[in-house]
Amino acid sequence: MSPGLLHSLLSNFWSIFLIVFFFGSSILVHELGHFLAARRRGLAVQRFSIGLGPAIPGCSWTGKDGVEYRLAWFPVGGYVLLPQFADLSLLEGEAAVDATHLPPVSYLSKMIVLVAGAVFNVIFAFILACIIWVAGESLPNDMTGAARIGYVKPTLDLADGSTITSPAVEAGLQVGDTVRAVDGEAIPDWTTLYQRIFSGSGRDAQGRPQAVFTIERDGRTFDVTLHPRISTEDKVRQVGISSWYDLIVSQFNATDSLGEKLGFRTGDQILTFDGHPMANATEYQDYLIANRSRVVNALIKRGAATVAIAIPPRPDAVTAAHLGLVLTTGYTTVHPSPFGQIRDQITTTFRSLSTLLNPHSDVGLSKMSGPIGIVHYFSSAASAGLLAVINLTIMINVGLACLNLLPIPVLDGGHMLFATIGRLRGRSLPTNFIVNTQVVFSVLLLSMVLYISVFDVRRWARDWPSEHPAAAAPVQPSRDQPTGDRH
Repeated sequence: MSPGLLHSLLSNFWSIFLIVFFFGSSILVHELGHFLAARRRGLAVQRFSIGLGPAIPGCSWTGKDGVEYRLAWFPVGGYVLLPQFADLSLLEGEAAVDATHLPPVSYLSKMIVLVAGAVFNVIFAFILACIIWVAGESLPNDMTGAARIGYVKPTLDLADGSTITSPAVEAGLQVGDTVRAVDGEAIPDWTTLYQRIFSGSGRDAQGRPQAVFTIERDGRTFDVTLHPRISTEDKVRQVGISSWYDLIVSQFNATDSLGEKLGFRTGDQILTFDGHPMANATEYQDYLIANRSRVVNALIKRGAATVAIAIPPRPDAVTAAHLGLVLTTGYTTVHPSPFGQIRDQITTTFRSLSTLLNPHSDVGLSKMSGPIGIVHYFSSAASAGLLAVINLTIMINVGLACLNLLPIPVLDGGHMLFATIGRLRGRSLPTNFIVNTQVVFSVLLLSMVLYISVFDVRRWARDWPSEHPAAAAPVQPSRDQPTGDRH
């Protein structure tokens, strides 16, 4: 077996292990919260299921405590079968215990058991956030500082295939501008800026998407009105800007490097070309291509000194674009507070829900991710390292906790709503009403998951070539404004 094939197999095995462990753990932890709370409150527990539907053959057993433990076919959730709760046999299977012979469950016990799943998800996320806090995570410098523009895209490709002048150019944004706020909300970094653009719901009098950027330029602060356009295959709002970040020479093209011959060295930071700041890989390439027929004067930072290098005309198209340099960027190790991590994820979750329900936004169900999309992101995160997987798991657990507490039938929040209504009216809601409502919303939920999965598969198929390239591109850093499926 070749070393390359062995490395590929081991990498795939590691990715699968991380997906199964962390994704499975997120569901397991949620159901474990219900299970332990139910046992603590003295409720009868018949089944503990990870996944929905019938049990996978050979993956069901009864423990000494009399509880059936199973793995089911559809890994979109799980449940703990509690006969003393409402009859959900159509969804969870027939209860072996006659609930009429069991004592009724108090309102307090119901609420404790129902909320315990979300609480355990948050606890699990907090433990993982502590790992990030202690270990620290290495982030590119543009993701840890102010949202400074490093590239203004001249044109934008719309979802219908046409090309227009980018909204950023129309609004007069410039390289070096710092975005301080969008629609009055402070922008601390590029991640927040991406999310604000994507989830924006502002519109002008004609109904066009609109966003007001507060820009800092040369010590002055002023507002600029932009009209984002629906772009890319995912049909999301974009304005045509990318972040400012250091361009550092990490190595040279093995076959032919004009840059090495001209005197570039590893560790050099490219500051300017002809006095124009170079702080984005796309800006770097565009400038070299546009000025390929003449000498370009580069200013380089090498240690504490600055070095000038004259780049001659470059007739070869490949050399014109990157000079045979492989570029990286600067990284900063941060130790975010676990409380801050959880707070940020809760804020992001509810902002996403608000955007989804806002009729003025351009975000619909197709932008959401189901089980297939989550596996896709776990696969991508696994290739980036364990900390990336942990970060994604934190996001999923906080999101799972928040979503499950929504007052929607079939979710924990729906059960809590029914129990609260019954408490207020002095008697439980009719069993048939609860069962029929749960069945209807279960069908709607599964239909929504199938609908979302179609777009998940399309995104995975589209991203596959970039995630498995035949060879690495000479210029590595890329901070182009991402599409909505990444947030």
